[in-house]
Amino acid sequence: MAISYSIYDVFTRQKLAGNPLAVMFDTDHLDDATMQAIAREMNLSETVFVGNSENPAYAASLRIFTPASELPFAGHPTVGAAIAIAEKNHGQGDADMVTVLEEKVGPVRCAIRIRDGEASFAEFDLPRKSSRVHLPLDHGQIADALGLATSQIGFENHVSSIWTAGVPFLTIPIQNISAMEEVDFDAGLWVKSAPLVEGRLTSAYLYCRGGVNHAAKFHARMFSPDMGIAEDPATGAAVAALSGAIHHFDGLADGHYPILIEQGAEMGRPSHIQLIMDVKENEISRARIGGHAVRVATGTLEI
Repeated sequence: MAISYSIYDVFTRQKLAGNPLAVMFDTDHLDDATMQAIAREMNLSETVFVGNSENPAYAASLRIFTPASELPFAGHPTVGAAIAIAEKNHGQGDADMVTVLEEKVGPVRCAIRIRDGEASFAEFDLPRKSSRVHLPLDHGQIADALGLATSQIGFENHVSSIWTAGVPFLTIPIQNISAMEEVDFDAGLWVKSAPLVEGRLTSAYLYCRGGVNHAAKFHARMFSPDMGIAEDPATGAAVAALSGAIHHFDGLADGHYPILIEQGAEMGRPSHIQLIMDVKENEISRARIGGHAVRVATGTLEI
C-alpha cells in the first residue's frame, strides 16, 4: 500500500524552522491503529491524515495524531493541512479561498492565501472558545517539574491556570525570557503532579511577555509527556487555550487585538503564531489563529 505525503514547516516563512508536520493524503482506507503507527513512524509532534468528509460542504476530513495519541483539534495541523490541500488542488498562481475542514472537535473554517514565490498563509476560526477549568494546583510541584523557583513563576496578576479550547493546557506565566531559558522540564515529575482534564493529562504551556522578535507580544514553550512530545516548536491549540488566559488576566476591553506569539526559539526552530481576538461586551466574540507554512518534502510511504 502506497500513501502520498508532504512535509510542511508550519508557523514560519522559512524552511527548516517552525513546526514540521506530515500531511498524509487520501487516507480513508486507514484504520486507527495504522494511523497511530504511521504517526509514531514519522515521529513528528503531529501527523495529519486527510480524507473525504461525508458532508459535501467540507473540503476534507482531518484526523490528527501525535506519536502517542489522537487529538480532537490542533493548530499547526489545521494551518498546515489547509495550505497543503489548497496548494495540491489549486496548482500555480495566486489564490484566496475559504474552506471548511472537519475535525473531531467539529467543523473548522479556514481562510487561505497563496502567492507565487511566497510562503502560503492560512488562518482559522477557533472551533471552541477557550474556557477555564477550575482545579486545585500545587504550585511547588509545578515549579519543581519546571526546574524553577516558585518566585520565577507568575508576572503581574497572571497566575498558573488551566484553559481548554479543545485540548487542555496548564498555562504557566513565567517571570521573563531569562527564566524561560532556565527551564529544565522533568517529564516524570510532571506526570505525577499535573491534573487530568477531559480524560487527558494537561500539557505545560509556559509564556512570558515580550520576545526575541521585537514584534512578539508573548514568548512561549510547550511540553507534553502525554502526547509523546518532549518539547513542541509551535502549538496552535495551546495558543487557542491561552486566548482565554490573556483575556481574563489582562482584562481586555472591547476591541480588536492582533497578538504575535513566538515559540521554538530555545529549540532552534523559531515559530510565529498570529492570534487575533475580537472582544465585545467583555467577552471574546471571535478568535482566529494563523500562520505561514512551507513545503519541504514530498514522498510516498510504503506500508
